[in-house]
Parts: sequence; C-alpha cells; structure tokens
Amino acid sequence: MNLTTGHSSGEVAGSYRMGFTVGHHSARHMRRILRMYLAQWDLAGLSDAAELALTELVANVVRHVPGRGCAVLILRRPDGLRVEVSDGCPAPPRVARETGDGELTEGGRGLLLVEAVADRWGTDPNSTGKTVWFECDAPPPAASGSGRGPRRQRRGP
Repeated sequence: MNLTTGHSSGEVAGSYRMGFTVGHHSARHMRRILRMYLAQWDLAGLSDAAELALTELVANVVRHVPGRGCAVLILRRPDGLRVEVSDGCPAPPRVARETGDGELTEGGRGLLLVEAVADRWGTDPNSTGKTVWFECDAPPPAASGSGRGPRRQRRGP
C-alpha cells in the first residue's frame, strides 16, 4: 500500500495508490477508502458518483481479468477527482449497446453507469494491460452571501 499526500508540481493535492488482487469484498473496501479521502479533500459531494463508478470498475476486474490483479489510483486534482483502475488484461472494456429488439447487451452495463455519473471516463492501453479511468469535477464554490448552501440557525434568546 502506497500513500502520497501533499502537492506535486502544483497540480496534485493528494493521491492514494494500492495494488491488490480483487475479491468479492474489494469494492466495499475501496469505497470506504475513497469516501475517506473525498472527505479529507473537501470533496464529499462527489462521493455517491465516485463510489458508484469505482464499484463498477472494480467489478469489471472481478468479472473479466484473469487472476483479478489490479492497481487503483485515487488522485485529487485542482479541478476535482480522477480515479484509475489498471489491470493486466489488454482487451478494452465494451460498453453495452442496444440489440435489434431494443434490449441492452448483457456485458458493459456498468460502464453505462460510469458514463452517467462521471464527467469524463476512458481507457488507455499500457505495456501490461490497460487503465480505465473516470473524472468527477468539483462543484464550484458558492459565492459568499449568495444565499446558497446551508444557513445557520441561531439558538437561544
């Protein structure tokens, strides 16, 4: 397990990398780690989307990668979050498509979810297989006095 925090070249505000063999409980553990970092990086608002997308990418490793080995990189970017899942299978992931009778093919439905919840996603081949990644943009900060966000209630007399 390798943990890196701090700033690197002024671009990265923090990152977490872990290589492991995935099992049936791996997605749950990775969601917990992701949630912790998002809270630490003040990006908790991205948690639902990022956790769902990460779950789908880890599930793809369980289903499609012989040996189930992968590496996960969670990267804080100035404009949000990038998550990468790298594995040793060179075959690119296939997104579900519509069949002639209006149904979706069985494989690739999880990638439709990733596409729906992430701002961007893609796949990059590498020397040992591929990396499937997604990015979620941080919401813009609410302007001071804009009336947005929670209001504090005054207590007492």
